Amino acid sequence: MSSQESGNAKPTPYFIIKIVVSLIIFAVNVYLPSVQQHKWIIQLINGAWTFLLPSTAVSIIRFILISFYNTRHAKKTVRGNFILGISQLTAILNVAFFLLAFMVGLGINPVEFLTSMTIVAMAIAVTFRDYITNMISGLLIMFSEQLSIGDRVKIGNEKGRIEDITLSNIVLKNEEDDVVMIPNNFFYTQSITNLSVHRSKFFYVKFELPLTVAHHSDELEADLQGLLRTHPDLEKENEVKLSVEQIGKDFVKFKMELVAINSSDRLHRQIENEALKRILQFKHKYA
Repeated sequence: MSSQESGNAKPTPYFIIKIVVSLIIFAVNVYLPSVQQHKWIIQLINGAWTFLLPSTAVSIIRFILISFYNTRHAKKTVRGNFILGISQLTAILNVAFFLLAFMVGLGINPVEFLTSMTIVAMAIAVTFRDYITNMISGLLIMFSEQLSIGDRVKIGNEKGRIEDITLSNIVLKNEEDDVVMIPNNFFYTQSITNLSVHRSKFFYVKFELPLTVAHHSDELEADLQGLLRTHPDLEKENEVKLSVEQIGKDFVKFKMELVAINSSDRLHRQIENEALKRILQFKHKYA
């Protein structure tokens, strides 16, 4: 499930298609009694009912819940976790319904089959224990308000923005634009810092230096630390650190992330202007 899908305002009513298919099967069963003479057709129809009835009910419930959720939060900036969690849970249930329907369609009694496969099922559960716990952890994260797609977080030694939350991993894009897959279990075993609690206070200062001046970036970083670490309009948590964004033939592009005391664009521009003036002075020093 992608982040884009999870944030859709209107869920797609797939249950309408299921209802139409159910009506077609019902009509065939009623108006074509000759099909009752074929055992394999009856098994296929029973298998179809086994899937369609519970799956349609779950889809209707999903549609109602998401519609109610979107209506309730229509005027708010909502986190997409609830929709993402409902959609993933619906997918899991549909897979279970399909497996049951497949067995019924083949004439296999699901209860007897599962009873006879208890030992095998236990072995499978042990073998895929990590994936199962990851999946459960993923669902818990989706239904929580602690993390959401788009949040900027620090998980262990990795820091970046959450691109997606799946049943297996938290998909993180770090500061080097690398995609990092972090198992959902890390959410409960690693130290996690959500840096987006004050999301609007974050802003970037980007600039470009000639290659000859860029060689002295460590000195520039120390100079900027002296200016910004005690700046009254910046949060004390600021870690003034220069990140290289691009290296050209005769230039280097840098980026620096800062956290202001509030979300005012005017204040952000003022601090950025002060930093750029100091960078300009540094540039003239080595030009």
